[in-house]
Amino acid sequence: MMDVAKLVAVRPDERQIAWQSLGFTAFLHFGVNTFTNREWGTGKEDPAVFAPTSLDTDQWCAALASAGITACILTAKHHDGFCLWNTAHTRHSVMSSSARTDVVQSLSDYCRRFGLKLGLYLSPWDMHEPTYGTGKPYNDFFCAQLEELITRYGALYALWFDGACGEGENGKKQEYDWERYFALIRKNQPDAVISSMGPDVRWIGNEAGITRESEWSVVSARLQDHSKIAASSQQADGLPPLSPETADLGSAAALQHEPELCWYPAEVDVSIRPGWFYHPEENDKVRTLDDLLHIYETSVGGNAVLLLNVPPDTDGRIHAADVRRLQELGDVIGAAYGSNLCADASAHDGDGNDISYVLHDDDTCWRGDGEPSVMTVTFPSERIVQRVVLCEQIRESQRIEAFEVVALTGRDEQVVFRGTTVGFKKMCRFAPIPANRITITVQKSRQHPTIRLVEIY
Repeated sequence: MMDVAKLVAVRPDERQIAWQSLGFTAFLHFGVNTFTNREWGTGKEDPAVFAPTSLDTDQWCAALASAGITACILTAKHHDGFCLWNTAHTRHSVMSSSARTDVVQSLSDYCRRFGLKLGLYLSPWDMHEPTYGTGKPYNDFFCAQLEELITRYGALYALWFDGACGEGENGKKQEYDWERYFALIRKNQPDAVISSMGPDVRWIGNEAGITRESEWSVVSARLQDHSKIAASSQQADGLPPLSPETADLGSAAALQHEPELCWYPAEVDVSIRPGWFYHPEENDKVRTLDDLLHIYETSVGGNAVLLLNVPPDTDGRIHAADVRRLQELGDVIGAAYGSNLCADASAHDGDGNDISYVLHDDDTCWRGDGEPSVMTVTFPSERIVQRVVLCEQIRESQRIEAFEVVALTGRDEQVVFRGTTVGFKKMCRFAPIPANRITITVQKSRQHPTIRLVEIY
């Protein structure tokens, strides 16, 4: 039997809470692959191939903001080694192309104007760099480039690494000095999370936009093992949905024999198109609005952060098809979650105590008193209800294991949603129903449950 006190003792740090509160973020895959129509380059590309005709990072930010995206991560350097910034350590960069524009600087400037946070992806695998595979000389090179990125462009919210590790020209793979990389980041960007191949944020395990039904942030510390992450990440032929073996990462049963636990929240990375870099033949293959809304509600609303890839095209702009879909997505999210029915509602616990503070977004939280723990939200008049949003107080760990939502009209009641985990945010969507009251019953939890916020739409 797992010690419940051990489970609830695992809690996030402030950088992880700040990261999770971003909710909906974007990936921007841009580089020589954009112009060679490839997903993975070779490292032998002539920098002259990078030739955007009208590079416009302002337009990127406007397109992302229209969807309600709060932050973005740019591929400052992919596996091909081509750098999107003015680096002193190689000529294989934008400064050797006709563009001669520090794309990282340009994006950083416009992110600030649009209120977007900026993160950067730096591939540890560098197919172009001759010191790759030599051990310390390459790690020195990598750290020198990393230091440029984390000291020149203001505050970064994330550094994103994958585990790709191919052979260099010498036939050897590089042994990455992860602890050195992380120490450099902590020194220069202490508020930034280190994602995917890092200690702060966990890769969801697929690139299909699929979140587990029960997504736990309290998991085995073994999941932070670099070799295990690398073995399953960044494969050229893409990645399948979650396997049955990885479906349960955080139940008490799954963790009962784990000697060490950690807070390791999930990030869902998925592309708006079939590929990660721009390909003109995919202009009519942008994900449907329904598909994107489903991914949004099950990731942002499933105790994860959504990292939606939107690749700039060969003009250096977000393509019109993607811009249109982002605007549509922002409009439908705004329509679905723009008018909280709790504005004039009240809330009480099972003993009749007023707990209406849970209807306001602050750090005050309700603590249930056992199993089951019940709260009821009452409207002054009947409302049509379709969505309930629940947020735990994750500063006290993740506790809820099972809950249900009941809609009441007069004396009639109907279970409209049954769920397992809640975590930072759970979006419960169901068929529209008229209701005077909504009752939320936590049926199973680790010690007492907590709910920081309830929203109803």
